[in-house]
Amino acid sequence: MESKPWMKTVMRLAAVYNLLWGAWVVLFPLSFFRLTGMADPIHPMIWQGMGMVIGVYGLGYWWSAANPVKHWPIVAVGFIGKIFGPIGFVFNYLNGQVPASFAYTLITNDLIWWVPFFLILNEARKHQWEL
Repeated sequence: MESKPWMKTVMRLAAVYNLLWGAWVVLFPLSFFRLTGMADPIHPMIWQGMGMVIGVYGLGYWWSAANPVKHWPIVAVGFIGKIFGPIGFVFNYLNGQVPASFAYTLITNDLIWWVPFFLILNEARKHQWEL
């Protein structure tokens, strides 16, 4: 089954966003912490490693954009990460590990992608039943 055009657009947008966010974190690792009012990390290379992982997600999203329904496992991995990110934030916020300002990153990194990723995965699920 061929994916709908909006699905391809969503995955391309997710790809570009993740590549840009990952590059920002790798190239300017302290800027995020200063923007959110958090203390600079002792080892910024760990944060840069996170940026590299996010950038790799961007590559996966770009490749999956050719047919997101067919490449649903890439979408699923991203969706799972976008669910666990906010869960991790809530856990760490309640334990006093991160300030509330950190939650702003959840909007663009996770929350806005929940519905479109879910819809793509649901379409893939429906297609699996047709086989």
